[in-house]
Amino acid sequence: MLSGIRIFILTLLLTVSSFFVMPISSEAGQYWDPQQSKWIVYREDPRFMEASVKRKYKRKLVRYRTDEEPGTIIVDTKGRYLYHVQSKGKAMRYGIGVGRDGFRWSGNEKVTRKAKWPGWTPPPEMRRREAAKGRKLPSYMKGGPENPLGARALYLGSTIYRIHGTNEAWSIGKAVSSGCFRMLNSDVEHLYEQVDIGTKVVIEQG
Repeated sequence: MLSGIRIFILTLLLTVSSFFVMPISSEAGQYWDPQQSKWIVYREDPRFMEASVKRKYKRKLVRYRTDEEPGTIIVDTKGRYLYHVQSKGKAMRYGIGVGRDGFRWSGNEKVTRKAKWPGWTPPPEMRRREAAKGRKLPSYMKGGPENPLGARALYLGSTIYRIHGTNEAWSIGKAVSSGCFRMLNSDVEHLYEQVDIGTKVVIEQG
C-alpha cells in the first residue's frame, strides 16, 4: 500500500514537472537574428513573444485623421503601424516591423507590383554586407513558408523595398529589417486583397 502511494506521488511530481518545464530549443534563452547574424538573449519563450505581438498589434479599424485620399497606405515608421486609409475618417491599422538604424527612410512611392508567396533575391549589397559578418545568403530563395518575405509582397516603386509578410512574427513592432516593412502573414494577405497596382504609399519616418 505504501509503495503504491509513493509511486502515485512520484508519477504526480513527474507530470507536474513536465507540464511546467517545457524545453524551448537546444538554445534555450536565445533566438537567432539573421539580420545581425548572432544569437540574441530573450526574456520570454518566443512562442509567448509571438502571442504577445499578435495581441498588441492586432488588425483594427481605427479613427484616423489625414488629408490623404481613401485607399492610400501610410507607414508610420516611428509608431510601428501601417494605416490603410478608409472613408469617413477611418483607417485599417496593422502592426509592422521596420528598418533598423541606418536603414530607415521616408518618402512617397506607389505599389508597382503584387506577388503571392514571392521569391527572394537578396540585393548584391546585402549579400556583401552579410558575407562580411560570416553569413552567406542565397542568390535566390523560392517562395514558401520558410521564405523571409512571407505570404505576400507589395513592391514599392522602383526601389528594392517592399511591404511583405514574415516567417518571424516576433519581429513585428521591432526595428530589425534592411528597409522593408514586414507584417504578420494574415495581415499582409488581408491588405493585399484591398490594394491595387498604383496605390499611393506614404512612408513617414517620424
